[in-house]
Amino acid sequence: MERTSARLADGPTAGVRTWIDAVPERVWPVVSDIALLPAASTELQSVEWLDGATGAVLGARFHGHNRNDALGDWTTTSHVVECAPGRAFGWAVADPDDPIATWRFALSPRDGGTDLHYEVRLGTRSSGLTTAIERRPESEESIVRQRLQGLERNMTATLDHLKRLAEGR
Repeated sequence: MERTSARLADGPTAGVRTWIDAVPERVWPVVSDIALLPAASTELQSVEWLDGATGAVLGARFHGHNRNDALGDWTTTSHVVECAPGRAFGWAVADPDDPIATWRFALSPRDGGTDLHYEVRLGTRSSGLTTAIERRPESEESIVRQRLQGLERNMTATLDHLKRLAEGR
């Protein structure tokens, strides 16, 4: 797991990675299928494409329905901001120019398979996280660290799930 600063203004990130015994072209359909993401997450409950979109294309939008004991229930609209088949898939939550968070899968060929990296960068746009920080500004770093730890747990579970699917297990 990789983490950066715990101050929201610094755009803190968390990332996890795994190696998958399948070439990037086989992994791509799995990581770019948003319908597969909720299966391993305790927070992301469901997703659906919007505006008639049926798959990952640059500019496509989707709703994500979330639940978290500390933050409650909420729905977001995400925008696909990166879509390079076999290489990268990313989306921004809320406004692509001022996101709540930006999520990204990066695929790299390695040793006959794929090195898959999953990363999130938190933004400063108003959210449950910014509300928690506004209530307890003296605890910002602790709040952000706890949020990143929770996201890392779900990201690790998601990577494990996607790995099994891509490897055909």
